[in-house]
Amino acid sequence: MSDEEYRDKSTWRERLSPEQYHVCAEQGTERPFTGRYWDNKAKGTYRCAVCGQPLFGSDSKFDSGTGWPSFTQALQGPTVEEQRDSSHGMARTEVHCQRCGSHLGHLFPDGPAPTGMRYCINSASLDFESDEGGD
Repeated sequence: MSDEEYRDKSTWRERLSPEQYHVCAEQGTERPFTGRYWDNKAKGTYRCAVCGQPLFGSDSKFDSGTGWPSFTQALQGPTVEEQRDSSHGMARTEVHCQRCGSHLGHLFPDGPAPTGMRYCINSASLDFESDEGGD
Protein backbone atom coordinates (compact mmCIF):
# COMPACT_ATOMS: atom_id res chain seq x y z
CA MET A 1 0.00 0.00 0.00
CA SER A 2 1.09 3.56 -0.61
CA ASP A 3 1.22 6.12 2.20
CA GLU A 4 -1.82 7.81 0.61
CA GLU A 5 -3.80 4.54 0.74
CA TYR A 6 -2.83 4.06 4.41
CA ARG A 7 -4.20 7.54 5.19
CA ASP A 8 -7.65 6.67 3.76
CA LYS A 9 -9.66 6.35 6.98
CA SER A 10 -12.65 4.89 5.13
CA THR A 11 -10.84 1.53 5.09
CA TRP A 12 -9.78 1.63 8.74
CA ARG A 13 -13.16 0.46 10.11
CA GLU A 14 -12.77 -2.83 8.24
CA ARG A 15 -9.36 -3.54 9.80
CA LEU A 16 -9.69 -2.15 13.34
CA SER A 17 -11.77 -2.98 16.39
CA PRO A 18 -14.27 -0.29 17.46
CA GLU A 19 -11.90 0.84 20.25
CA GLN A 20 -8.93 0.96 17.89
CA TYR A 21 -10.94 2.99 15.38
CA HIS A 22 -12.03 5.43 18.11
CA VAL A 23 -8.44 5.96 19.26
CA CYS A 24 -6.72 5.97 15.86
CA ALA A 25 -9.26 7.81 13.69
CA GLU A 26 -11.18 9.93 16.20
CA GLN A 27 -8.31 10.91 18.53
CA GLY A 28 -9.83 8.91 21.39
CA THR A 29 -8.07 7.71 24.52
CA GLU A 30 -8.40 4.32 26.15
CA ARG A 31 -8.92 4.12 29.90
CA PRO A 32 -5.67 3.85 31.88
CA PHE A 33 -4.51 0.40 33.02
CA THR A 34 -6.83 -1.33 30.51
CA GLY A 35 -4.74 -1.47 27.34
CA ARG A 36 -3.00 -4.58 26.12
CA TYR A 37 0.55 -3.18 26.36
CA TRP A 38 0.65 -0.80 29.34
CA ASP A 39 2.46 -3.45 31.46
CA ASN A 40 4.16 -5.40 28.67
CA LYS A 41 7.79 -6.09 29.54
CA ALA A 42 8.72 -8.27 26.56
CA LYS A 43 11.51 -7.20 24.23
CA GLY A 44 10.49 -6.16 20.74
CA THR A 45 9.08 -3.46 18.50
CA TYR A 46 5.81 -1.55 18.83
CA ARG A 47 4.19 -0.92 15.44
CA CYS A 48 1.27 1.19 14.25
CA ALA A 49 -1.95 -0.86 14.47
CA VAL A 50 -3.20 0.73 11.23
CA CYS A 51 -0.23 0.43 8.85
CA GLY A 52 2.47 -1.60 10.62
CA GLN A 53 5.05 1.21 10.68
CA PRO A 54 7.70 0.50 13.38
CA LEU A 55 7.32 3.26 16.01
CA PHE A 56 8.93 2.43 19.35
CA GLY A 57 11.42 -0.08 20.68
CA SER A 58 10.97 -1.86 23.99
CA ASP A 59 14.37 -0.50 25.06
CA SER A 60 12.82 2.99 25.37
CA LYS A 61 9.69 1.81 27.25
CA PHE A 62 9.37 2.68 30.94
CA ASP A 63 6.77 2.50 33.70
CA SER A 64 5.40 6.02 34.01
CA GLY A 65 2.73 5.01 36.52
CA THR A 66 0.05 6.48 34.22
CA GLY A 67 -1.48 3.22 32.96
CA TRP A 68 -0.49 3.77 29.33
CA PRO A 69 2.58 2.48 27.49
CA SER A 70 5.23 5.18 27.83
CA PHE A 71 8.45 5.64 25.87
CA THR A 72 11.37 8.07 26.11
CA GLN A 73 11.80 8.24 22.33
CA ALA A 74 10.49 7.03 19.01
CA LEU A 75 12.59 4.87 16.71
CA GLN A 76 15.09 6.67 14.46
CA GLY A 77 13.85 7.96 11.12
CA PRO A 78 10.51 9.40 10.14
CA THR A 79 8.24 7.37 12.42
CA VAL A 80 6.01 9.84 14.28
CA GLU A 81 4.65 13.34 13.65
CA GLU A 82 3.82 15.89 16.32
CA GLN A 83 0.90 18.30 16.25
CA ARG A 84 -0.32 20.89 18.75
CA ASP A 85 -3.50 19.81 20.54
CA SER A 86 -5.48 22.45 22.43
CA SER A 87 -8.60 20.35 23.03
CA HIS A 88 -10.09 19.89 26.51
CA GLY A 89 -8.68 23.26 27.63
CA MET A 90 -5.09 21.99 27.60
CA ALA A 91 -2.03 22.71 25.48
CA ARG A 92 -0.49 19.36 24.56
CA THR A 93 1.49 17.76 21.77
CA GLU A 94 -0.41 15.04 19.93
CA VAL A 95 1.56 12.21 18.33
CA HIS A 96 0.58 10.57 15.02
CA CYS A 97 2.06 7.81 12.88
CA GLN A 98 4.12 9.47 10.15
CA ARG A 99 2.99 6.99 7.49
CA CYS A 100 -0.78 6.81 7.96
CA GLY A 101 -1.62 9.69 10.32
CA SER A 102 -3.15 7.45 13.00
CA HIS A 103 -3.52 9.10 16.40
CA LEU A 104 -1.16 7.40 18.86
CA GLY A 105 -1.25 9.51 22.02
CA HIS A 106 0.56 12.54 23.41
CA LEU A 107 4.09 13.73 24.12
CA PHE A 108 5.00 15.35 27.45
CA PRO A 109 8.28 16.90 28.65
CA ASP A 110 8.25 15.01 31.99
CA GLY A 111 9.99 11.74 31.14
CA PRO A 112 13.19 10.23 32.49
CA ALA A 113 16.71 10.45 31.07
CA PRO A 114 18.10 10.29 28.50
CA THR A 115 15.53 12.45 26.68
CA GLY A 116 13.32 13.88 29.43
CA MET A 117 10.34 13.11 27.18
CA ARG A 118 7.34 10.83 27.75
CA TYR A 119 5.49 9.49 24.73
CA CYS A 120 2.20 8.46 26.37
CA ILE A 121 0.71 6.05 23.82
CA ASN A 122 -2.59 4.17 23.63
CA SER A 123 -2.22 0.38 23.45
CA ALA A 124 -5.13 0.37 20.98
CA SER A 125 -2.98 2.25 18.46
CA LEU A 126 -0.18 -0.33 18.64
CA ASP A 127 0.72 -3.87 17.64
CA PHE A 128 3.68 -5.55 19.27
CA GLU A 129 6.26 -7.69 17.49
CA SER A 130 8.26 -9.70 20.01
CA ASP A 131 11.95 -10.34 19.48
CA GLU A 132 11.11 -13.94 20.41
CA GLY A 133 8.65 -14.24 17.48
CA GLY A 134 5.18 -13.87 19.00
CA ASP A 135 3.36 -11.31 21.05
